[in-house]
Amino acid sequence: MNEARNDGGGRRLRWLLTSSAASHLGDGIGKVALPLLATTLTRDPVLIAGLSATQFLPWLLFAAVAGALVDRIDRRRAMIVANSARAVAVGVLAVLVAVGGMTIWLVYLTALIIGTAETIADSAANALIPAVVGDGSLDAANSKLQACEIVGQTFLGGPVGSLTFALFAAFPFVLNSAGFAIAAAVLLGLAGTYRARAETPVKPAKLRTELADGLRWLRGHPLLLRLVVVAGLLSLVSELAQAQLVLYALEDLHLSDATFGFFAFVGGIGGLLGAGVAPRLVRATGRLPVVTGGIVCCGLGFGGMGLVRSPVAGAALFGLFAAAVVAVNVVLATARHTLVPGELLGRVLGVWRTVVWGAIPLGALLGGVLTEQLGSAARTFAVSGVAMLVIAAVAFGALRRSSLGDESDSAAALTHHDPGL
Repeated sequence: MNEARNDGGGRRLRWLLTSSAASHLGDGIGKVALPLLATTLTRDPVLIAGLSATQFLPWLLFAAVAGALVDRIDRRRAMIVANSARAVAVGVLAVLVAVGGMTIWLVYLTALIIGTAETIADSAANALIPAVVGDGSLDAANSKLQACEIVGQTFLGGPVGSLTFALFAAFPFVLNSAGFAIAAAVLLGLAGTYRARAETPVKPAKLRTELADGLRWLRGHPLLLRLVVVAGLLSLVSELAQAQLVLYALEDLHLSDATFGFFAFVGGIGGLLGAGVAPRLVRATGRLPVVTGGIVCCGLGFGGMGLVRSPVAGAALFGLFAAAVVAVNVVLATARHTLVPGELLGRVLGVWRTVVWGAIPLGALLGGVLTEQLGSAARTFAVSGVAMLVIAAVAFGALRRSSLGDESDSAAALTHHDPGL
């Protein structure tokens, strides 16, 4: 048990959510401003996709190690150090943009540094959820965390990033750096110790052994293993299109730099709706319909974006995708938190994100090549949408015989830690 559980769960959760909100706001500003900055240096779809791949490459390389580390160290302190590092990196980027010293390769380098720190910050934040919630609802807590991400990254961060970039290219990166700095400072108010505790004290093992323990546990848990495969496939094919979003908006929908963020704003509205309704949908229908139905809606959203040329229709369909993918993420996050023992959570999450987030760089690069071959980002969105409909069918076939497929059994399954489930 974590010592922090003795404190008020609601108050601890508010500190974590406040920090996450500041971090995601800064992150959202940067994730719109970085690709816009890249388009001022190149319009090559492969190089644009390479930026997205670079941002997520650390998840492929370091996610498992990051997960093992957050099982060894105080998770709150890990978030403070990681957010501070991101604040410094983006601050340096702002200075370089202001003095006109940027190249596409420096943009890549900054994205790589930010992404590496993010593996620690996000892994620690997710592993902290059960500790700060205590006896509260994990579904509700995960929905709130998803809402913070959506509000920060798309609902507010997207428009702020595009508008400030249009005013002064360095401006959004100053705000981005400030967001990470505030996120680190807020966590100083989160009292308690947040180091993982095993039920039975054991001698610390080598890092390689701990990584192997996480992988072995996941391989021995058929339900969670199926979920990570489904999530990895969804991540891969959705990034085919998402890495091309800036080109889709600027070239296919003919939006300006300033209005690109408002395209993402509509996606943020959809994401908020998804986070809000996900717990209700789970209670009403069970988890399998939310997962498979959500993936179907993701496919319809991206497939539709490939067929329309209206900015309003394109943004609305992006909102549908955002709502659906957030609902799916809420279910997956709750499954991880309730199925995985607390002392293994960081390591299993690291393996999960190595697969799921590690698929993003590959998907991004494939999307860039696909856009180059097909001649437009809109066609890449259409291909991605069709692929997600196929994944929905695969998910239904893989999960329908498990306890995830029946609401009455689902609660029992998601509180059972038997690796043989």
